[in-house]
Amino acid sequence: MRRGIRGITATALVAGLALAATACGGGDSGGSNNSGGELSGTVTFWDTSNDAEKATYRKLAEGFQKEHPKVHVQYVNVPFGDANAKFKNAAGGNSGAPDVMRTEVAWVADFANLGYLAPLDGTPALDKSDDYLPQAVGSTKFKGKTYAAPQVIDTLGLFYNKKLLKEAGVEVPKTFAELAASAKKIKAKTGATALYLRGDDPYWFLPYLYGEGGNMVDARDKIVEIDDGAGVKAFKAIKDLVDSKAAVTDATDGQENQLKALKDGTVAMAVDGPWDIEGARAGKAFKNKENLGVAPVPGGSSAQGSPQGGWNLSVYAGSKNLQASYAFVKYMSSAKVQQETTDKLSLLPTRKSVYDVPAVKNNEMVKFFKPAVDGAVQRPWIAEGNSLFEPIKVQMNKVLTGAATPEQAAKATGDAYRKLLKDYK
Repeated sequence: MRRGIRGITATALVAGLALAATACGGGDSGGSNNSGGELSGTVTFWDTSNDAEKATYRKLAEGFQKEHPKVHVQYVNVPFGDANAKFKNAAGGNSGAPDVMRTEVAWVADFANLGYLAPLDGTPALDKSDDYLPQAVGSTKFKGKTYAAPQVIDTLGLFYNKKLLKEAGVEVPKTFAELAASAKKIKAKTGATALYLRGDDPYWFLPYLYGEGGNMVDARDKIVEIDDGAGVKAFKAIKDLVDSKAAVTDATDGQENQLKALKDGTVAMAVDGPWDIEGARAGKAFKNKENLGVAPVPGGSSAQGSPQGGWNLSVYAGSKNLQASYAFVKYMSSAKVQQETTDKLSLLPTRKSVYDVPAVKNNEMVKFFKPAVDGAVQRPWIAEGNSLFEPIKVQMNKVLTGAATPEQAAKATGDAYRKLLKDYK
């Protein structure tokens, strides 16, 4: 997930399910045998997976305990919307940070820049590094060092209700213009709105931006690009979809509202990622699981593109149980565990070898999302990368509510970027 922002509404921290209740992680963890002996002590793991995924990740953590019976894993599920700030507060205060965290790809450079992550080069955490997909490795690097192990890779696709599109007599749209053109027919024939548009989360803005041939920034040449003509067209594209009633949107709670609308069949389509496959299939519209179709994200007026997302595993620099933490990262990013994750959740592995496993190769969602991931757009893996989303979020809201024109929104976003990125033109 996230994922980009992939914002899930912030809720209270879910209580940690202590697989063996001991210390509370980070600087408080029990020590391990660092001299080549048997690993011991506590590893606190913050898992940022969603409700449909967390039971699987908890069981995977239990599997590590079976291999290392003297290591106690304290599992804590942290809602994604809370996790970034919660980790920074804990790490910055040197109290309560986890030993290992499931970090969204855009967070790694940010956390590493602040000195909160331990470099993993030369440690057991990075096992068989040449087996990783090249595009999954990019987000783990910062200033020549590796600060994470790739765990899951993803991108966005178009989820669609096969039954509703068939009833409406329309094809799966290849562009947002085709989607808009079919919206009235879908509404008239089925009563459903064509698209749920995530107006609350700027990560979902990127396909519109890429579809117009644009980007947020050029990190290599240090140029702000979002306020050019493509940026204006992207803001106009989301405004037109909502104003024409081809799409419905919400300013908040988009994760929950989109999934509910898709599950209930009140929308025919939604742009979403593999992390919501199991959640969508739990709805009444998909009692027949075959009714859920996935296609490439529709293109814009000049291109087609979707952002690369995913999740990595990072180790807190202040951990007092580094050796056990490295071993835990090695285990959780292993081919064996990645295969289990795909089998149970249809999430995409980051290891090339896992795609050769018949069960993975034949997974319906992997068949679609692997080519989509191969063609996904890499985001700028810079320390400020995660901060680039908030200005977009503000301006999306203004455009969708009529408080700003697309031109004003693009300019304001560009101005915010130049304040954030002092040396960018």
